[in-house]
Amino acid sequence: MFELETLPNGARILSAPMRDAASVAVVISVASGSRCEQPASAGIAHFSEHMLFKGTERRPTARDISAEIDGIGGEFNAFTGKEMTAYYVKCAAADAPTALDVLSDMFLHSKFDAEELEREKGVIVEEINMYTDTPRDIVGQVYDTARYGDSPIGRPIIGTKETVRAATRETFTDYLSTWYKPERIAIGLGGGVSESLVAEVRERFGGLAAESTPALPETIVPTIAEPIVAVEHREGDQAHIVLGVDGLRTADEDRYVMAVWQAVIGGGMSSRLFTEVRERRGLAYYVFGRNASYSDTGSFAVQAGVDINRAALAVEVIADELRRMVAEPIPADEIAKAKRYLIGHTVLNQEDPAGRIFFGLRRELLDDGWVDLDTVIRGIESVTTEDLLRVGERVVRLDHAVLAAVGPLDDVDGLRAAIGA
Repeated sequence: MFELETLPNGARILSAPMRDAASVAVVISVASGSRCEQPASAGIAHFSEHMLFKGTERRPTARDISAEIDGIGGEFNAFTGKEMTAYYVKCAAADAPTALDVLSDMFLHSKFDAEELEREKGVIVEEINMYTDTPRDIVGQVYDTARYGDSPIGRPIIGTKETVRAATRETFTDYLSTWYKPERIAIGLGGGVSESLVAEVRERFGGLAAESTPALPETIVPTIAEPIVAVEHREGDQAHIVLGVDGLRTADEDRYVMAVWQAVIGGGMSSRLFTEVRERRGLAYYVFGRNASYSDTGSFAVQAGVDINRAALAVEVIADELRRMVAEPIPADEIAKAKRYLIGHTVLNQEDPAGRIFFGLRRELLDDGWVDLDTVIRGIESVTTEDLLRVGERVVRLDHAVLAAVGPLDDVDGLRAAIGA
């Protein structure tokens, strides 16, 4: 499925050739994100992602860059996470050299022009406003802050208005010169990949100097002796809640068990949470559960948009479903359905060149290396009833639960009592 080449300087080329694919995904990814920042420069990883689109010596303006990708009909974007940043183009396979040329020019030769920097501050401040004005989005940050405190994982990826406005050209160069080094870089090529394209990547990135980078800052999770309830009061007709417990780190040996466990309780429209919270009780329009995993910690959290007059009942029902995942063995037919759900989603995702290469890059950069699809399927299929009970006991500690809520909610004690710890 994948072909990995590690260059002498430590940079990696991960290829996922797909026979007869007419398109290609070219990705430059870095094992660095918001958890690598200092508090005073919070948001600089995301800000740097924006600035790489703003001009190079060869392509002086943002329009020069975007026009070249528009000219090949490509899809062009980037994202910043807490531990990974990626820049990518999806285009026709014949135009892959152009995509690589633009991406590598941006990545290696961006100017960080002072006027563009000041202009982009306004764009990001408006992005912050959009994010914070959307309760469904901001409740996740309320949760992260309550669970992880002022650790790097707990801070918002986008930063704050104050740190964004305070950024200087030196803030960018300090961050990039520390973290954007070959040992943290992986270039992904998925779909219609040619040997000449791989050779071009080798030439462009093989000459970078090999330099070591710091270890990721440690996540020191604050001690949680009793359930924490964090409420951000907002007027409105709906409340958004996140109830979370312990989770697993990215490379945990129980990662496949956790995936099945998560699918049973919160994956899809026939999961336990969707059935109980929405279909049977009508408490929410949306509800789902997910394990947010990082290199050294993780958290399983359930999010829902609920009736403001029955928010405490929604919390109680979610907490009861979490307890049931530990108290009662999951029936074999339910486990089988969850496995088929996971395998189906995984297979469908990897039919697309971008989906396949991003799957490989995340495992290569953040886990213990890429794996093929058969290994994933075997890992999912091997999960047993006993495995699921064991993982449930690991993560469902409601005395360590964190409840975040955004909405017109005032009865904090009632919400805490609803957790029932």
